[in-house]
Amino acid sequence: MRCLTLADELSRRGGVCHFLCRAHQGHLMDAIQARGYQMHRLPKAASAELCPDRQAPAHAAWLGTDWVSDSHHSREVLEGLAPSWLVVDHYALDVRWERHAVPEGVKLLAIDDLADRPHHADVLLDQNLGRDPADYAGLVPAHCQVLAGPRYALLRPEFAQWRAASLARRATPALGRVLVTMGGVDKDNVTGRIMTMLKECNLPDGCTISVVMGTNAPWLEAVRELAETMPWPTEVAVGVQDMARRMAQADLAIGAAGSTSWERCCLGLPTLMVVLADNQFGIARALHRQGAALTLGHSQTLAEFRHALSHCMNQEALRNMSQRAATVVDGAGVERLCKTMFRGSRP
Repeated sequence: MRCLTLADELSRRGGVCHFLCRAHQGHLMDAIQARGYQMHRLPKAASAELCPDRQAPAHAAWLGTDWVSDSHHSREVLEGLAPSWLVVDHYALDVRWERHAVPEGVKLLAIDDLADRPHHADVLLDQNLGRDPADYAGLVPAHCQVLAGPRYALLRPEFAQWRAASLARRATPALGRVLVTMGGVDKDNVTGRIMTMLKECNLPDGCTISVVMGTNAPWLEAVRELAETMPWPTEVAVGVQDMARRMAQADLAIGAAGSTSWERCCLGLPTLMVVLADNQFGIARALHRQGAALTLGHSQTLAEFRHALSHCMNQEALRNMSQRAATVVDGAGVERLCKTMFRGSRP
């Protein structure tokens, strides 16, 4: 999704963008093509291609093949396109893939969140709170420009457009609408677990709940059935295209500590964060320390959940969390990144 956001802004500025993807479960290739971008589908890997690699990044298995095969397939496409830039956003790829796959003369933007592997990049973006360019010392070439922190968070334009209205309505906050969203797939049904705990809590009279899920969510029907049993009016929205509006009109979000954290911050939306994967702990800790969100962690007990939720029923607590969140992200990150890229593009 953040690459789509970047592609939209680059296109608006006159760029022509292509995508290289492999058909993993939950892929967004249809959505990418529906936005008008040309899709280059990398071949499905045979199981025989997977082999041990002692130098592999921690998330190497996410690639679905070995890096050598993937780099060959990618380079074939790139040599035919002859792009000015290649944008790589994948935890399984590192300096070895980048040196092998990127043709000479093509500039590389690496998008990272982990600072756990070397890159052969011209520009590196890590949009996470608390990240510093020094975290990539020794991991990137001396000429590489490191853009660090939520100042560069890649948000769709509608979040900046809704920012003023969202912040204005939070001057006198009250808990009336709760937004629950755990990402598009939510394979472990964290949404259902959160809703079950909500049933055991005391929300204000007149409160409503909005649950947002992806079209490929495996627990969608179970969540719909659960929504029918909730003590408060509960909608289940699927594949929404108006998330900025929904966030702006919500009083509290219960959501994953992933990249949507920056969308919520831009709109000053108070949040109870759930950590769904180990790579989300850094974001969760940083936002919790900042006072921009409350972190529930991996395993939430009902007592812990009730305590966190009761804190968010306090008007001053909601206002304070909103104000702190709004200072983290202003919504102009993609513009800043594009300016950097266009300065480094060949005519």
